[in-house]
Amino acid sequence: MLQSTKRRLGEQLIDKGLISDDQLRIALLEQRQSGLLLGKILVDLGFLSDHVLREALSENLGQVSIDLSRVICDALAIALLPKAMAKRLLILPIGLNPAQTKLTVAMANPNHLLQIDQLRLHTQGQFEIEVVLAAESDLIRAIDQYYGFELSIDGILREIETGEIDYGSLNHSQFEYSQPVVRLIDALLADAVRCGASDIHFEPESSFVRIRYRIDGVLRQIRALHKTYWPAMVVRLKVLAQMNIAETRAAQDGRISLTLAGRAMDFRVSAQPTSWGENLVLRILDRQNGLLSLAELDLSAANLALLQQMIRRPAGMILLTGPTGSGKTTTLYSILNHINSVALNIMTLEDPVEYPLPLIRQTSVSEAAKMDFVTGIRSMLRQDPDVILIGEIRDHATAEMAFQAAMTGHLVYSTLHSNSAMGAVPRLLDIGVLPDILSGNIIGIIAQRLIRRLCMACREGYSPDEYERSVLQLDTQDVQIYRAVGCAQCAQQGYQGRSTVSEILKLDLDLDELIARRASFKEIRELAMRKGFKSLADDACRRVKEGVSTFDEIARVVDLSERMP
Repeated sequence: MLQSTKRRLGEQLIDKGLISDDQLRIALLEQRQSGLLLGKILVDLGFLSDHVLREALSENLGQVSIDLSRVICDALAIALLPKAMAKRLLILPIGLNPAQTKLTVAMANPNHLLQIDQLRLHTQGQFEIEVVLAAESDLIRAIDQYYGFELSIDGILREIETGEIDYGSLNHSQFEYSQPVVRLIDALLADAVRCGASDIHFEPESSFVRIRYRIDGVLRQIRALHKTYWPAMVVRLKVLAQMNIAETRAAQDGRISLTLAGRAMDFRVSAQPTSWGENLVLRILDRQNGLLSLAELDLSAANLALLQQMIRRPAGMILLTGPTGSGKTTTLYSILNHINSVALNIMTLEDPVEYPLPLIRQTSVSEAAKMDFVTGIRSMLRQDPDVILIGEIRDHATAEMAFQAAMTGHLVYSTLHSNSAMGAVPRLLDIGVLPDILSGNIIGIIAQRLIRRLCMACREGYSPDEYERSVLQLDTQDVQIYRAVGCAQCAQQGYQGRSTVSEILKLDLDLDELIARRASFKEIRELAMRKGFKSLADDACRRVKEGVSTFDEIARVVDLSERMP
């Protein structure tokens, strides 16, 4: 059976033009004499490179393959397996999932079940083992690299304090991992991902560098390092992001793509000159967590039903509104993922593309390529699209092209900056869209925010006071709501994860008529409320009454004035 698998691999390599019939024949003869794996023999004979073999095996076995030069291993995972055992089994621990229940490892041959069994025995069966494919030469190099140096943040900082920084080794080279600043950046990136951060802030001050993570929408200071570390750190980050390391007086943008804890991660990097040096912010784009189903958006049953009605419409415009970091992109991607099929041509124009989606044609706005939103929409309309996603409506020209697409039989999704769903209407009027154009072409408007979820391990129940009872509109006296406390499980924050609160304004003929005659905000709101519209404040209060979040948290995120006595 093993022989037939190897024959299939050989035939696959011939079909791809990677080896010849003669080369396969020679390798099979060598295999009969040595008993080694066919792939290893092909590499040893010089007929294939390790990396080409890795990709071929990945396709042949249906196994995920990774390039270890673009991987940052988790120090916690490395500590689980001694170096001698890693070298003997040729297994490299890459990462642990946040719950520390699954261990991802890299192997050259995932069919070696005996090696996996030995690993499982060593870890006492406490982890589910996930195997990814890596080139054998990369594994040997990576094992020496990761086991030869200090990997913890504190250990690396001690190493930096006792040695000198070689700026020349910060660039890509075979010796780069000997430089502690390289490991420090890797360790910080891995730590931020492990903590569930959405952004990493590197902020130079007069005498130190502050490092903060944005976790669950709130900035949290993690480290404060001496200012002498920062020049080397910023060079390393710029090298990874392929930015100009010589330019320090102008803003720059870049992107880093890595594998962390066995998951493909992207970092959008922004450098901004300030009084004390360059300020760098990295937005973490986790492809795995960035794509949710509609059910995972945590909408109320009524709002989910409304959204599903809206996205079934064949033409028109659906708008999402909310401040930066309110989950608009995640919601849009969830909708696109839900409707995505071979029967639809879905095209997007984004600034920039955040998560690659199968089947969907995605384009980034680019000043260098002279591709702005207006030019991009005009070009997309010639590509026979069914659904169009426009990253943001910022001005009259973009709005005009977006509504033109909606009026000519396309379903258009976009975002807009306004404080509420109803506030989107005066915002569009303000940028010059005529009320006759608005009326009849907008399917619905969604406004959303993200609130922190209570840690279920330590939340504490209490009876609300009169003010809280009034805002929450509680009728009975024996109702209990919850406050945040803090424990080891939530890093003493009292909160873990975030939840969506939203309001959805589904437009109909009556509301369209009010918009067409430029009715006041008050008139539109009163009619919507009579039709059952639930505001952001209503949805946020629902989350408090359900015990999902706290009164203080919703007051921080949502304007509750409409419900105040």
